[in-house]
Amino acid sequence: MAENRLARELESRDPTKRPAAWAPPNLLPDPAPKEGWAFRWVRVSTMGQSDPTNVSSKFREGWEPCKAEDHPELKLQSDPNSRFKDNIEIGGLLLCRMPSERVKARREYYAKMANDQLSAVDGSYLRQSDPRMPMDKLGPAIDRKTRVTFGRGNQS
Repeated sequence: MAENRLARELESRDPTKRPAAWAPPNLLPDPAPKEGWAFRWVRVSTMGQSDPTNVSSKFREGWEPCKAEDHPELKLQSDPNSRFKDNIEIGGLLLCRMPSERVKARREYYAKMANDQLSAVDGSYLRQSDPRMPMDKLGPAIDRKTRVTFGRGNQS
């Protein structure tokens, strides 16, 4: 008895495939990832006015403009009237890159700065000793939760 079945390789699941969901396009295209490099769009102008202070600051941090020839997929979208002729500028933003290790060191620097500031605030907070504002001291970290009680006060 011969069965009337298709081979598994010939079966198609197209009728059961879900339609692709639409999403709005990104305002800025993503460059093709390159090993060892991080990318960022740097503001070079706002509302037609150049922003040399911001550009200079980012260049001193270590960001360098990407060459248009290195990213041919973005070359057509670049602004033809850009001050940065051989680079990729879209809507007042310039595509820049920095070595990944330097980006990681930059992140760690700013994370340490934020933690130091938080520690200074905690130290200042712990110096106060008002009995109406009890503090929970949990070793090196402070419980940053507050409690509001009504009636007879704190009964924990």
